Amino acid sequence: MKKILFLSIILIGIISCKNEKQNVENKIIPNEKSSKLDTLFTELYQNGAFNGNVLVAESGNIIFKKSYGLANEESNEQLNKETIFELASVSKQFTAMGIVQLEKKEKLSYNDLISKYVPELGKYKNITIKNLLTHTGGLPDYMVLSENNWNKTKIATNEDIINLFKEFEPKKKFEPNDRWDYSNTGYLLLATIIERVSGLSFEQYLKKNVFEPLEMENTFIYRRRFQPKEVKNYAQGYIYSDSLKRKILPDELGKDYYAIYLDGIVGDGMVNSNATDLLKWDRALYENNLINDEDRKMIFSSYKTKDNSETDYGFGWMIDSTKTYGKIVFHSGGWAGYRTYIERDLDNDKTIIILQNNSTSKTVIPKKNTRRILYNQEVEKPIKLDNNILKIYAGKYLNDKQKEREIVFENDKLYARMSPDFKMELVPVSKTKFIVDGYSPEVTYTFQLNKNGEVEKYRVQQESQGVDKEAKRIK
Repeated sequence: MKKILFLSIILIGIISCKNEKQNVENKIIPNEKSSKLDTLFTELYQNGAFNGNVLVAESGNIIFKKSYGLANEESNEQLNKETIFELASVSKQFTAMGIVQLEKKEKLSYNDLISKYVPELGKYKNITIKNLLTHTGGLPDYMVLSENNWNKTKIATNEDIINLFKEFEPKKKFEPNDRWDYSNTGYLLLATIIERVSGLSFEQYLKKNVFEPLEMENTFIYRRRFQPKEVKNYAQGYIYSDSLKRKILPDELGKDYYAIYLDGIVGDGMVNSNATDLLKWDRALYENNLINDEDRKMIFSSYKTKDNSETDYGFGWMIDSTKTYGKIVFHSGGWAGYRTYIERDLDNDKTIIILQNNSTSKTVIPKKNTRRILYNQEVEKPIKLDNNILKIYAGKYLNDKQKEREIVFENDKLYARMSPDFKMELVPVSKTKFIVDGYSPEVTYTFQLNKNGEVEKYRVQQESQGVDKEAKRIK
């Protein structure tokens, strides 16, 4: 009887401790910044620029956690604080963690050539696992390869993409370590390496070694079209259809739409989670349950290319250091109607988690102003310029290295095109000065006009990094 009573007391104590832990995790401790954050996101929501969930924490204490808008446009279901979202490229940090864990167990080495685990890619010489982690491998984009060569009546998997590379052998963009170039292909291959080394599927590996140990109960791999299943409290991802003049699910565009036929790919995306679980992830990265100080240094360091240029990228995390905010690591994601963001201010222990299920021309991720509020700075308000003004800046420019650059006007916005399939929005802060949306450290584009109001050139600056360059308008 005493043993039963003693065990009962222990069990009650364990349950009480667990409940206390859960309550602490969900307890919100507002401060004077909370109302400013609510004002910021409410205004964006009312203007159709935000639909999603926000969580902001200081030293692990939640100061702001709120939902704005609908999870399902058809059923009119509202988002709530525990709604689950597709994380898109925010998934990459979990893929990187899987590699770090296997390296710690001496199952692989960062310096191993990828051909050791993916012999199908034996033609691509001198590319290491570390190159894949840091986007310095030079492999071409798998999305372009599949767009041109995949049978879109079927949903592709990692193995299918690897076989496409083996069959068509697309040329490398550059030699390993020559430069940095963001690569979804690299993280697809990392997921495959995790599977081949561990003997588990990517989903099983992360569940067993990351999600379950951290009690991330609402985090999992979900390929809704490739392996459909019922998920409760789920945010449907919406894009805007110009032809239909309304928000739609990507599925309405048919099987030829990339988000449909690439739904079987894991590693560069497909982790699904909510804000609560992502805070657990954030806190675990300060502790030693998954990694130690040496691992942290590897994960959150910027790596250099052959010419000694900083990549500002670690293992699944972008890296930034400023005088005002200290060292910041972050990552954004965008895929199939989802826009996501996580930021960890390492020196000041602040956390920003933003999850959206709308991706339209109006959608913004207000990370800069969220951060400014956290550091008691005034919010920056972009101005609205007439489209006729924006259009005069669009065109082609020639930089000091005689390389052509393009400024694009699309959907009432101005963009700097960085590659054929990637462009960055330029947000006006004056009639001639623009900031690159969400980029940190801040990058500005300032256009210079002649006396006739014609654009002569632009000046691009990143003061914290000493960048100051010009590009002249091509007549």
